[in-house]
Amino acid sequence: MVNLKNEIAKAIDISVPTTMPHVEYKLLDSTKADGYTRQLIEYDSYGDKVIAFLLIPEIIDNNPAILINHQHNREHHLGKSEVCGLAGNPLQAFGPELAKKGFVVLAPDSICFEDRRQDPQVEGFDFWQHFNEMCYRIITGECLMKKVLNDAMNGITLLSNLIYVNDKKIGTLGHSYGGNTVLFLSALDERIAYSCASGSACTYEYRMINNIGIEMASVIPNFHGKYDIYDLVSCIAPRQMLIVSAEDDKYSKDASYIVEKASQAYLEYDALQNLYHKRYPGGHEMTKERFDFIIEWIDSNAKHI
Repeated sequence: MVNLKNEIAKAIDISVPTTMPHVEYKLLDSTKADGYTRQLIEYDSYGDKVIAFLLIPEIIDNNPAILINHQHNREHHLGKSEVCGLAGNPLQAFGPELAKKGFVVLAPDSICFEDRRQDPQVEGFDFWQHFNEMCYRIITGECLMKKVLNDAMNGITLLSNLIYVNDKKIGTLGHSYGGNTVLFLSALDERIAYSCASGSACTYEYRMINNIGIEMASVIPNFHGKYDIYDLVSCIAPRQMLIVSAEDDKYSKDASYIVEKASQAYLEYDALQNLYHKRYPGGHEMTKERFDFIIEWIDSNAKHI
């Protein structure tokens, strides 16, 4: 799997982290919440400013930590605030629930979302900024996924440098667009010990055959000719991986096939028990049942690593 991981990293033109460089952050605001403190922070990512929430539990001593990647949902005005329960869908508010269970939570805005938009005051679907961020990179020989992953890896570095975090118990979570980020990030960054990708396990092949849209960060030139999503999951082996899918969700329609293909990699490590697929009836939207299961799975698995 090492060669496969290196090939995928090369295809995206990204350097797989081998050290843990320091990422400093600036505290912008701090609010006491029920069971945790919510800090608004800012940090640098290769010359670009990332705005994020850092949720710190009341008791800090060798805590597990998690990077939460927000969804897309054609709502560019929502990002970190939705996963922290301050706006949007309450069933995306994973951050507070995990913070109350003792997790240090980092919830950044992805590029083009919330405070990382050209006009943060406008609500809704800011298609053109996102589209241009993709196009400008492609015509210069790069891709948007490289930017998304570099930002996310810097988030993992920030968490790993916190003195009250156990850097062996750092994970990542996301639904839809966020889950797609989880799959690519976890495949390439071995500092991540456990991952959950919800509503995002769908192969390029299935999408193209069935006329399903491909998220802009996933538009990677010449990628599908050699790799697909099951290769990403294979690279995550033998680490803990939860894939959540639904029967009528076109964005996770062939998740069972992906898990089947990736199972061989887990078997080679004698770690098939670390690859878990939970399939539900229904569509793409998060449900209370799925939300509760994800929280329970992360809490159980992270604390027993």
